[in-house]
Amino acid sequence: MGTSVTISAATDQDAEQILKLQYLCYQTEAALYDDYGIEPLTQTLAELRAELGAGCVVVARLGEEVVGSVRGTVDADGTAAIAKLIVHPRLQRHGLGGRLLAAVEERLAAERSARRYRLFTGHRSEGNLRLYRSHGYAPVATEQLGQRLSLVTLEKEIRQEAAAAEFVAQA
Repeated sequence: MGTSVTISAATDQDAEQILKLQYLCYQTEAALYDDYGIEPLTQTLAELRAELGAGCVVVARLGEEVVGSVRGTVDADGTAAIAKLIVHPRLQRHGLGGRLLAAVEERLAAERSARRYRLFTGHRSEGNLRLYRSHGYAPVATEQLGQRLSLVTLEKEIRQEAAAAEFVAQA
């Protein structure tokens, strides 16, 4: 290929590529749970653009192509909700998901004062669970949404040393 993957903030111009990639990536989740009406497959371009404007969206690019993305928001108590971590199927299992996760965590802490991270995935999504656990996330709750789906909520606290360094830098 010759071109390396770069990670940066998403722009409004990335919206269509993100939405197409999201549709591609969530096919396996839909098949796993036999539910093709999941929100990532029904989200509109207008809804995605609203998320781009309101949250922190990071993309991975291979040249001009968006090959990965992740989104996050931070609530009033400093809890960052991380969502829709996607990597193009041809680039999965090469560390790109972990790089995107680290990039959004860093931005949410630095730009939006996140103190902890929260995300969720389906109980059968072993690859997702493995990735999140390997990056320090621990399950904190499971919610039964139907006969076929339980959502596992995972959280990770920001290390105290990092929070203390950020406090000193702001003082």
